[in-house]
Amino acid sequence: MDFPVTFHIFGKTILAHPLFEAAGIFIGMRYYFYLKRKSKEKMSFNTSAAILIGATAGALIGSKLIGNLENPYTLFEHFDLKRIWTNNTIVGGLAFGLIGVELAKKIVGHRESTGDLIVYPLMLAMIIGRIGCFLTGIHEETYGIPTDSVFGMHLGDQYLRHPVALYEIAFLIILWIILKMIQKKNIYPSGFVFQVFMICYFSFRLMLDFIKPRMEIVGNLGTIQLVCIAVIFYYFLKLRKTKFVTSL
Repeated sequence: MDFPVTFHIFGKTILAHPLFEAAGIFIGMRYYFYLKRKSKEKMSFNTSAAILIGATAGALIGSKLIGNLENPYTLFEHFDLKRIWTNNTIVGGLAFGLIGVELAKKIVGHRESTGDLIVYPLMLAMIIGRIGCFLTGIHEETYGIPTDSVFGMHLGDQYLRHPVALYEIAFLIILWIILKMIQKKNIYPSGFVFQVFMICYFSFRLMLDFIKPRMEIVGNLGTIQLVCIAVIFYYFLKLRKTKFVTSL
């Protein structure tokens, strides 16, 4: 396979990443609305709209903010509006999407957790998007550092590199299975599955970024890793307050 994989559409050459990212978002949203129709938990239109707007706005701002702060020196030395717009990271999107949802819920006065329903559509969208990351190779900064391990792959240059996108796909599939097993026990309160997902995913990304090229900001930690630590700490505090349902 030659990297990056491209598609020719209407006379233009387009990288796989944006196409798979768009497909992931579309399919994930369709899956979410399908699950929402089947769900027994109903929310008013105003609440649903506020949460959707909060999540979208937060994710858009966060993905670009954290994406550009991965290398703040390059950002400020060479200001490029196109680069700023195209720099994204799912870590920033998830973290700031969470902030957007929490603010929206406070505005409309909704106190119940709303995260469980979005977990699997979100994971599906991420898996599809990561396929695009893998197919893009080293053309975008979603690749791993050189390695001599058995997992090393040629992704468009002379080095064998960690295929971090494939690692993440495998992790998400395994996490999907585990979360389904947790959900079947029916002893956890609403929102617990989402909390576990966030802790597991951000813990995984914290470790994964050690084998990705990164600018070290504090110690040997990059911007994304610092965000991961903050989110993990936040959700561990939330889990301490979780009350489980005991069955007789």
